[in-house]
Amino acid sequence: MNETVPSVTPAALDARLRAGDPFVVLDVRARDEFERWRVTAPSVETRHASHAKFVAAGVTGDVTARARDLGLDRSDRVVVACGHGAASDEVAGLLVDAGFDAANLTGGMAAWADLLVATPAPGPDDPTVVQYRRPSSGCLSHLVVSGDEAAVVDPLRAFAGRYAADAADHGADVAFAVDTHVHADHASGVTALAARTDATAVLPARATDRGLDRSVDARLLGPDETLAVGETTLAAAPLPGHTTEMTGLRLAREGASVLFCGDSVFVDAVARPDLEAGDEGAPALAARLYETLHDRIFALPDETLLLPGHYATPDAAADGLVGTSVGAARDRPLFGLDREAFVERVTGSLGARPANYERLVAVNLGRESVDEETATKLELGPNSCAAG
Repeated sequence: MNETVPSVTPAALDARLRAGDPFVVLDVRARDEFERWRVTAPSVETRHASHAKFVAAGVTGDVTARARDLGLDRSDRVVVACGHGAASDEVAGLLVDAGFDAANLTGGMAAWADLLVATPAPGPDDPTVVQYRRPSSGCLSHLVVSGDEAAVVDPLRAFAGRYAADAADHGADVAFAVDTHVHADHASGVTALAARTDATAVLPARATDRGLDRSVDARLLGPDETLAVGETTLAAAPLPGHTTEMTGLRLAREGASVLFCGDSVFVDAVARPDLEAGDEGAPALAARLYETLHDRIFALPDETLLLPGHYATPDAAADGLVGTSVGAARDRPLFGLDREAFVERVTGSLGARPANYERLVAVNLGRESVDEETATKLELGPNSCAAG
């Protein structure tokens, strides 16, 4: 790497995205990699460029012309990205030498995918709640610590070691690794974390109806059951709608209680209902989601903190923690609709499904086994689990 070329770390990139800073991301990976996944945000323009053409322009002295062909101006702030940071460093250097405000994304898109940001939730020291946010995909997971025990809700397979280490830093051992549902956008970490820590893997009981393989060693959590974590408990809360087995976890604590609501209600959207039963089954699940929202979630006290499993745009994490309250969620216009209008609105707002979602469901049901590299490739990109 050229030490004279300015650089932007993945953490700094995340901060800029959350702040809504306008800039251009110039991605010099192969076109197919760029099309599969890239940095996206409302404040950012992401453009593809050929690394080879930039290198050739550097030889001929035509870097300025090449940049302008891509619509770049010297007033633009540019972050250059590639797979691992080498090719982008070269292009960023050429742009800087030509008078452009450019910086290299340190470690490239591989480092961006490896970024996991931890944010403590407000509340008492016991139980402690820590939210983990993966900016590259919008996935959220949560650590609950009470006394010398911990539980991890919706862990990502790629970060199993991180959760275990952080629990240890809190003086706790992971007792439970829990999934709220069969995920369709990332490789679940419940079995990997259980193997690493001797924790009990926990899945919703109705995961068996989704085709959970008998080889999966997990406790099946029923709708009226609880998990004892140190001096506190996590109570199962059935929240069908995104999937039939969706099960939240309610944590009662001093002050406002917490509902880890998985993929049911997000900060600015609701869960899409078509990943389990397809387009034909989506209206029925959307109707169940309506009931979940109005009869279960909105029946909780207004101050209940809702911590979801995903977020869609960086501004949802502007303050670090991604979450909302029951009272704030209830006031959104979407939830003033009657059942029929709600179903029509949700089923009519479905975008592209998550990449490789059918294979990821098979992996998370234990019906397909993949190595770490394959799992990472399958889950790259936005989660696309929201609607509305």
